[in-house]
Amino acid sequence: MKLLVFGASGLTGREIVNQALAQNHVVKAFVRSPEKFNIKHDNLKIAAGDLTDYEKIEGAVEGQDAVLVALGSSNPLARNPSLTQGTRNIVGAMEKTNVRRLVYESALGAGESIVDAGLIARYFFIPVVLRNPFADHNEDEQTIKESNLDWVIVRPTRLTNQPRTGKYKTGVHLADSFPVGKIGRADVADFMLKQTTDTRFLHLTPNILY
Repeated sequence: MKLLVFGASGLTGREIVNQALAQNHVVKAFVRSPEKFNIKHDNLKIAAGDLTDYEKIEGAVEGQDAVLVALGSSNPLARNPSLTQGTRNIVGAMEKTNVRRLVYESALGAGESIVDAGLIARYFFIPVVLRNPFADHNEDEQTIKESNLDWVIVRPTRLTNQPRTGKYKTGVHLADSFPVGKIGRADVADFMLKQTTDTRFLHLTPNILY
């Protein structure tokens, strides 16, 4: 498949790129600073651009089989309008170029999955400490749900950097572990790549955790 990855320079995005290349996909990584992106492979193409530049995004999207989005803010203390604008641009470009499959990395606790989070996360971390990134995810999720795309919104719990295990739990309204669970970014990438062809969670919002 031809896969386009937004957020390719981030921790989850790099896992997606490396695993996709290992599976012999042709990968296009959309990055703002190509000189800082050090993954090299014959099947890897680089698309340089900013998330607010619709024309760049449309050019990157055209001709792809699926798009994976693993964007994240470097500052959890503030909203990041470029991320939400970027998601709107990605969705608009996919609709215009008829690229159907979108897999988006959100977070457990976004949207209606707030009821699946542990009590400490539900009443303190999400509404107080992490309210800005969760507000961005909520806006992005709404943008995606209102589209005509074939989307899957993946909601991981607390992210770690442990190696891929291939053994994790997924499900809509799967309750998080107490007091807060964990999931490796490598396993999130594994699951997201599977969603580019799997239809089990099409138009759904599965949580993922160990």
